[in-house]
Amino acid sequence: MKIAIHGKVFAGHSIHVIEYTIGLLREKKHEIFLSQTFYDQAEENNVDVKDCMAYTPESAFDDFDFVISIGGDGTLLETITHVGKSEVPILGVNTGRLGFLATTNKEMIAEAMACIETKSYTLDSRMLIKIESEDGIFGDLNFGLNEVAVLKQDTSSMITVHTYINDEFLNSYWADGLIIATPTGSTGYSLSCGGPVVMPHSNNLILTPVSPHNLNVRPLIVSDSCTITLEVESRSNYCMTSLDSRSIIIPSGLKLRVCKEAFEAKLIKFDGYGFVNTLRKKLNWGLDVRN
Repeated sequence: MKIAIHGKVFAGHSIHVIEYTIGLLREKKHEIFLSQTFYDQAEENNVDVKDCMAYTPESAFDDFDFVISIGGDGTLLETITHVGKSEVPILGVNTGRLGFLATTNKEMIAEAMACIETKSYTLDSRMLIKIESEDGIFGDLNFGLNEVAVLKQDTSSMITVHTYINDEFLNSYWADGLIIATPTGSTGYSLSCGGPVVMPHSNNLILTPVSPHNLNVRPLIVSDSCTITLEVESRSNYCMTSLDSRSIIIPSGLKLRVCKEAFEAKLIKFDGYGFVNTLRKKLNWGLDVRN
């Protein structure tokens, strides 16, 4: 098989996991490709990559069998931008802390590879969100898994976010910002701002204001078939727009369009994985010392 690997951190136990994973794939005589930045870091940390090849984010992914993301959820989000519309399956190996998306523990790598070789896995298709504007912010990487957010920039003054759903005026949010999250992203930034947890594959988008001045403004769930248009006013004439872990400063008044992306992210899952089970284990859902 032709397998790509992406990661970011070379520290502590993660180096052992990286070396073990590459060694395991080498024993199985798979073609191994590392992202260029990952390849360079591996060489700097004396990891044996002599028989591996490097790829760039611009490389064609259509002929890869799958991609391994080694790190945390942030690494997996970055891996999705490499895969893009090719929809190559992604295996998330967690060497971080929470691992809400990267659900394969580092101790299970050999078992996971055996399951992949026997096709004993399922693909969990997750919707992606995209952002468009006349200026083409974020370029070709204008899609993400978790959320789009518009936020105030380095000022105590709130911003005003004029919001339209399918060109119908919804509300002017007077707040520190506004988050538009996917069901996957509902357990991320949106949740920390009081948004609801939404089950994956619910075909929704969640609008969650960040510290709204009007207390009667609450999170709103809409169909993912909607197009959400945003126009931001700011006293500083600038605001920040983020897309998952990437951010950019934009001028006040720039019109942004947010909607569902045409392609999806395909995450490799094994028996025993379930969203509600992850809620209990990762977020301590319903934890009560009396039980």
